[in-house]
Amino acid sequence: MAVANTHFGAEKIARMLAGKKAVYFLGIGGITMSSLAHITKNAGYKVGGSDRVRSALTDRLEAEGIEIFEGHRAEQLDGYDALVYTVAVREDTPELVRAKSCGIPVFSRADYLGYLMCGYTRRIGISGMHGKSTVTAMTSEIFLAANADPTIICGAELSSICGAYRVGGQENFIFESCEYMDSFLDFYPTIAVVLNIELDHVDYFRDLAQVRRSFRAYIEKTKGCGCAVLNADDDEVCRMAAGFDGSVLTFGIRRDADVTAKNIETALGTVSFDLCHGSMKKRVHLAVPGEHNVYDALAAASAALLCGVPSGDIVRGLERFSGARRRMEYKGERAGVRIYDDYAHHPTEIAATLSAARSMTDGRVFCAYQPHTYSRTKGLFDGFVSSLRLADKTVLADIYPARETDTLGMSSALLAEHIGNGALYLDSFEKIAVYLLENAKPGDVILTMGAGDITALSKLLLNA
Repeated sequence: MAVANTHFGAEKIARMLAGKKAVYFLGIGGITMSSLAHITKNAGYKVGGSDRVRSALTDRLEAEGIEIFEGHRAEQLDGYDALVYTVAVREDTPELVRAKSCGIPVFSRADYLGYLMCGYTRRIGISGMHGKSTVTAMTSEIFLAANADPTIICGAELSSICGAYRVGGQENFIFESCEYMDSFLDFYPTIAVVLNIELDHVDYFRDLAQVRRSFRAYIEKTKGCGCAVLNADDDEVCRMAAGFDGSVLTFGIRRDADVTAKNIETALGTVSFDLCHGSMKKRVHLAVPGEHNVYDALAAASAALLCGVPSGDIVRGLERFSGARRRMEYKGERAGVRIYDDYAHHPTEIAATLSAARSMTDGRVFCAYQPHTYSRTKGLFDGFVSSLRLADKTVLADIYPARETDTLGMSSALLAEHIGNGALYLDSFEKIAVYLLENAKPGDVILTMGAGDITALSKLLLNA
């Protein structure tokens, strides 16, 4: 189990930070942690931090004058008087142990983000088990198109802002709200978007009832100060919100909703639809495929409409969106085979991505999948089996353990055996690359997929 969130709240953190001059970020190489580090430096603090290995993100932070350490040692905390940690770190991480023993204020990433966002007028939090990064990115593109100068924290990098964060004005703060370990309950959204609800993070959530309770507590935060934006087509979202007496704006395709998509048309790699809200009707041509992206666009448009963004800017922003990094990201072509990389690591995400890939080609779809964590693989095993069968050929890499060790008897070989249909497990990216290059033919699509380090496979495929 990861280290728990602190749940101090914004007012207490403000008191604890009074007089402090230097903030250390433990796990600074993560997408959100690197964003927080940048924003903190921009606020005038000395900033530094550490991670297991260096990366492009840490190199960028270092170029901005932020002190970066590779690996974890207690003495690296010298000169710092506050520490922010990601819940993925271990309790025995040297800097964390030292900070607690020396009485240095310690905050979890979510708690600290909640504190930072309170300085903004509108706080648009995108939540849900799937699609958060894409909707955060789409919403960001809309506000950028409207010249609304948003501050952005996204869980994926966007080409339009050359990263995962942007420091803008104090009016609009657009951020990704992660549900893991109830992190999003430390946030203060004035617009709380809920895209979908499903069982995930089975190392924390026991069942769907617990998930629903957490999301209900999240939307309750908008009562008296904002609005909940809810997917009317998602049964679990509807169950979660039953009886909610705060302000609500709904979006959907199949049921009655306030913001809808009509006359949906798909072509190879694109989808278009009429965006409808009251008397408003605007044609939108998305540059990304799949019905799931129509839902994502509706959610982003709903949040923008609540903020008074003109419809023309909404359409322009949606049409400018070409995808976030590792969300059906085109990596290149090799011998007539197109290669894409995707972050999907839940059965529903996998199914949506494979369906989108199917709409992009008349050839075959090869999926090279890296399962993420033993607990998720075991808890959602049957879902992984059925969703991965949607590929013409599935090749499995070893499970990416993240924060876990194997105590559950899970393996990619076992998953391949249950998928059948010629699915196979190979024990290295090099072997997977050789197999795919030998078997994929011109017109086929290869998807490298998962939340671990599977993205390295696309480089092997293109450079072998």
